Amino acid sequence: MANLTTTYLGLSLSHPVMASAGPLSHDLDGIRRLEDGGAAAITLFSLFEEQIRWENEALSILTGMGADSTGEASSYFPPIGDFAAGPDAYLSLLRRAREVAGVPIIASLNGVTATGWVKYARLMHEAGASAIELNIFYIPADPGATARGVEDRYVDIVSSVCRAVPIPVAVKVGPFFSAMGEMARRLVEAGASGLVLFNRFYQPDFDLDTLEVAPTLELSSPGEIRLPLLWLSILHGRVGASLAATTGVHTHAEVAKYLLAGADAVMTTSALLKHGPGHVGALVHGLNAWMDRKGFESVARIKGSMSQRHVTDPSAFERANYMKVLQSWGK
Repeated sequence: MANLTTTYLGLSLSHPVMASAGPLSHDLDGIRRLEDGGAAAITLFSLFEEQIRWENEALSILTGMGADSTGEASSYFPPIGDFAAGPDAYLSLLRRAREVAGVPIIASLNGVTATGWVKYARLMHEAGASAIELNIFYIPADPGATARGVEDRYVDIVSSVCRAVPIPVAVKVGPFFSAMGEMARRLVEAGASGLVLFNRFYQPDFDLDTLEVAPTLELSSPGEIRLPLLWLSILHGRVGASLAATTGVHTHAEVAKYLLAGADAVMTTSALLKHGPGHVGALVHGLNAWMDRKGFESVARIKGSMSQRHVTDPSAFERANYMKVLQSWGK
């Protein structure tokens, strides 16, 4: 049997397949099922700063209603501490998960304000997170926003969080930067210990019957691995940080391809939602069988073996490959 061990964010993993942030980690039972299914590490669902603010605002309005109408009105409400407002429920789950799970538990944070990013990252560290994944979702809808301004915003967030906590910080980054390589280096220079490629930004749709904006959620497909595969192969060996792949992982083939490109770990959620947490075992078994057939003794041997690390001009290589793809049509 091949040696499947790998290291991600300085964390030792028994194999490279992790559970990415998603609904399966919303409670302790789900976390247990993911670990029992074989996940080498688990990234919890994201804590959204907006949700915390909305809950607190709603709580403030609720406890203030009728307060001046009668002297007894305030007694209708339980003590404010009885409400599960703020990050308390998330942090409680994080603490319990760390107590019962035998694999690393990575917290996921989606903030809004500079203060919020730092505050909740510190709370996650204090709750025992093995690491923190920053899920930065920012749409520069202002036509006057500049590319450099957007990049600086990302860098400032990462720098602030990394200065505030002593545990590893990964950034789940989107693919829409005009100079992805330079942006990756800037994030690592700001303190990021790892990069997760790529964040799937969910775009809304229009409901033609209600004439309303409708949120849509579609599971990923294996065909979506191409873009992260490209950038993993380019970044491998060129940034001093761990690299993780996410998006489109449904079979061991996607796991193997991501590792060949240079990923230290491979994350999946869509496949686990479709097939159940036990599907992790199928991915690991398939990877191990493929490695045996190809004569690979360890994950370390295949990691980055098909990356562009030793190519002098990666852009020229990609242009040549682009032409080959176009010319292959119909053959």
